[in-house]
Amino acid sequence: MIYLILHNIRSAYNVGAIFRTADAVGVNKIYIGGYTPTPENPKVAKTSLGAENSVKWEKYFNTWKLVEELKSNKIKVVALEQSKESQDYKKFKPKFPLAVVVGNEVKGISENILKRVDSTWHIPMRGKKESLNVMVATGVFLFDIIDR
Repeated sequence: MIYLILHNIRSAYNVGAIFRTADAVGVNKIYIGGYTPTPENPKVAKTSLGAENSVKWEKYFNTWKLVEELKSNKIKVVALEQSKESQDYKKFKPKFPLAVVVGNEVKGISENILKRVDSTWHIPMRGKKESLNVMVATGVFLFDIIDR
């Protein structure tokens, strides 16, 4: 089982696109944390093209509490984030059930959440830009997980 946790994502279009990707890879549920827009937002629904109806989702305001709750239920929780402690995602050996946290397009995932996850992973950048769009990074990571 794979769960996604979207924390403080600003763009409704990114959220909708993540729903489409989640449907494509078979994500079991999306938890929507912080101020991330939900599928009730017309921009999310427009971009998700109906995936908001095929992927279960739940609004969960305190993401750090959700991480602790999932971990207490024996679900591994990992973050997709660039940090000093993060590792190259190609070295990731997924263990299921698994929850993946992705975060804000500018600020990333807060330290309050990062200190609670089991591990942190990043996608190495080879160009001049420091990061990928959150939706693109989520897709790269999820498709890599299901192909292992």
